[in-house]
Order: sequence, then C-alpha cells, then structure tokens
Amino acid sequence: MDVDYQALKLTQPGVMPKSERELRASFLAQLELIPGGDKIKACIQCGTCTGSCPVSYAMDISPRGVMALFRAGDIESILRSRTIWVCASCYVCTTRCPSGIKITDILYALKRIAMDKGIFPSRFPVYALSEQFVKMVNKYGRNYELGLVVRFNLKTGWKKFLEMAPLGWKMFRHGRLAFKPTRIKGLEQIRKIISQAEKASVAIEREIPEYASPVGYGVMVEVSKDANRAGGGD
Repeated sequence: MDVDYQALKLTQPGVMPKSERELRASFLAQLELIPGGDKIKACIQCGTCTGSCPVSYAMDISPRGVMALFRAGDIESILRSRTIWVCASCYVCTTRCPSGIKITDILYALKRIAMDKGIFPSRFPVYALSEQFVKMVNKYGRNYELGLVVRFNLKTGWKKFLEMAPLGWKMFRHGRLAFKPTRIKGLEQIRKIISQAEKASVAIEREIPEYASPVGYGVMVEVSKDANRAGGGD
C-alpha cells in the first residue's frame, strides 16, 4: 500500500499547511508594527476581552477565541469570520486586558491581512462597505452617502438598495442626504499627507515586559536556570 507521507505529515500536531504558514508570517510581520504586539503570547484566556466587548453577541468568534485560534495555528478561520469587521474599535478589551494585550490593534492587523489576501466572510460584505468608504474619503475628503450606497450595492446586489429607497427619499426631503458630493477645502493637502504617510517607514517601539517571560512560554526554562544558579549548577 502506497503511503502519502506529505499528507500524513500535515495531519500531525504542530505542522501547518503552506497557506497557513504564509498567513502566520504576514500576521507576525503586522505584530512587529504594534508596540507591545508580542504580548499576544501572554494571553491567559481569562475571557475579560469577550466579557467587556459590547458587540461580542454579533461575533461568530469571540475575542478570546481569536487569541486561541492564533495559538492553534488557524488564522484563516479568523479571517473568514465576522469578528474583525464587527469590532466597534471602542478599545475596552485593550484597556481591561490583565496581560496588556492590544487586542483592538491586533484585530486591525488581521483586517489588513484579510484585505491584502482577499479572504473575507461569506454572506457578510461589510468589507466592501469599508473599501468603498475609504475610496470616498480619498476622493472627496469626506463621506458621500448616496455614492457610498450605490457603489456598495453595485458590489453586493441591488435588492437591498431598492428596499432602502423609501428611507433614502425621506432623508433627502429632510435635508439629510445630498444627491451631489461636496469636496472639503484643502483636499490636495490631505491627499499629500495620506500619500506621505503610506510611504513613511514606521518606527518600531518595543515595550519592556513586566515579567522575565510570558505565561506559558519558556517559563520552565527560566525557573530551571534560576534553580541551577541557586544550587551552583551550570
């Protein structure tokens, strides 16, 4: 009987497929840009982030689950979830995390990877709305609501647009929706600032950890070394 040794190797614990290794490398590169990003290894799975999140009820993977999936080597499942797009960016999880993990910034990093790799949740096109919003701001310096809705529905289908048409008409009658876009003053200066920011290199700041090593990562090695020193060993 012929044995597929490559397939067998990929089913062993700790062995990741090539696609997952590439996603993990991209994610770790993003963590390098976050001051203290390596603190993700200090997660103790206490659930404070999930319990503090005001929109966790709408997530298919909780913030604590995101940390657990990273450790398990399943970043693709995170990118295909709604969680990174549902996040309200309130930073409550970050301020309350007992390990000092910058969870909100980590979710933003995952969002950037999802957009770069084109990995999105099915039947949840909020990423298309985010993409069109950024284009509107770059073009006009502010949001153009009608244009945003039209472009979004060109990407996702017109059924929802037709359902929202009566509401749009009411907003227009009350002066809450404009048919023509308006540009802000100094738009060219804003574009130059954005262009320079995209080209600029980011200075990476590393925070000094409070403890010698993160919880669950190399702790026994540190203890063993300390014990050897105390006992006069090598």
